[in-house]
Amino acid sequence: MEIGIVGLPNVGKSTLFNALTKTQNAESANYPFCTIEPNKAVVPVPDARVDKIAEIVNPKRVLYSTVDFVDIAGLVKGASQGEGLGNQFLENIRQTEAILHVVRCFDNGDIVHVDSTIDPIRDIETIETELILADLQLLERKVERLKKQSKGDKSLLPMIEEGQKLLDHLGAGQLALTFAFSNEDLREGLLNNPGMISAKPVIYCANVDEDGLGEDNAYVQAVRDYAEKHNSVTVKVSAQVEQELAALEPEEQAEFLESYGVGESGMEQVIRKGFELLGLQSYFTQGVQEVRAWTIHKGWKAPKAASVIHNDFEKGFIRAEVIAYEDFIAHGSEAKCREKGLLRSEGKDYVVRDGDIIHFLFNV
Repeated sequence: MEIGIVGLPNVGKSTLFNALTKTQNAESANYPFCTIEPNKAVVPVPDARVDKIAEIVNPKRVLYSTVDFVDIAGLVKGASQGEGLGNQFLENIRQTEAILHVVRCFDNGDIVHVDSTIDPIRDIETIETELILADLQLLERKVERLKKQSKGDKSLLPMIEEGQKLLDHLGAGQLALTFAFSNEDLREGLLNNPGMISAKPVIYCANVDEDGLGEDNAYVQAVRDYAEKHNSVTVKVSAQVEQELAALEPEEQAEFLESYGVGESGMEQVIRKGFELLGLQSYFTQGVQEVRAWTIHKGWKAPKAASVIHNDFEKGFIRAEVIAYEDFIAHGSEAKCREKGLLRSEGKDYVVRDGDIIHFLFNV
């Protein structure tokens, strides 16, 4: 999963990136366009289930699922026409699977705002307008190509008609994410290759100061209301507090969060919401060499799930030996689960469940 962190310049994106990734790769400063090239980092997904399996198996190494965070330079009004740092950064967003839209939700006269005042909805709409305009340009070119091709291929006419409807939707200032397709079979052809930015799932990240971590202020509530109307989700974090949290030892972090009345870190919130938005889940493999989490989409059948380990596992799939996570923890070993009849042999039509512990058998 790759998440692009976007927002206006100087709203705390790079500070949050540093905190989320426990690095200081992203230079942060009190002026716009501090970030010029997109910073990238791979972050392990916290999963207590992996830790509990590892306690039983005692493997040589433990590997978690990962999320790639990409800190993209601040966008400004006119970015789709090359203003600020322009189209280069819109293209960076196209490569991600989801967007973390950081919005400033605190007052501080010492930190400049590109529009001088704090107005999170105005800021959101500024960014989203640029995403929509960039998609309009992309889709107009695609529809024109399809019209030329349709002279020799009439089967393209339904896609052209749907594409025109989507153009009208974007032209009305609406995200592609909210477009209702009359024919779902046309979705992929119109939204992908290259991907439309405004079609990506969005997590709105309300960045507050430490006083804002308790009860929602008016800025945060406005963001929550906006997200709900647009079928998206909101997380509330304090980038500055997250940065302090990242400097602590793991055993100190829970106590630190509790002092602010917060149950989980910003990173944990973002990753959890990202998994939900993209329909992702994890299964596990275990052995003395390695305990590992693998990320797949919900609904994947066993051969497809095996492909994330290696394509040969899907091509030569024979069967999957499956133990439910709860059974493995309760009985303490694969051998005990086998004795109790809790190890199941599943075929190619088995839909993998979140938390399954699987051993794949294949032959190529």
